[in-house]
Amino acid sequence: MAESKLRELSMNFSVDIINLVKYLKSNHETIIANQIGRSGTSIGANIHEAQYAQGKKDFISKLEIALKFT
Repeated sequence: MAESKLRELSMNFSVDIINLVKYLKSNHETIIANQIGRSGTSIGANIHEAQYAQGKKDFISKLEIALKFT
């Protein structure tokens, strides 16, 4: 249950980030928009990768990487 909630929250966050990037690009703020887009959407990718970790330590490590971006 918590796993699906985490995935749902990270997906919602990624959608918000993408909308922010679109807004910034419409105002010609492309450099910062690109960086925000890469770092904001990588959280979900790290959470997804943690689900396929090779052990408890690897799982925790991958989630800590995702936490650094929040």
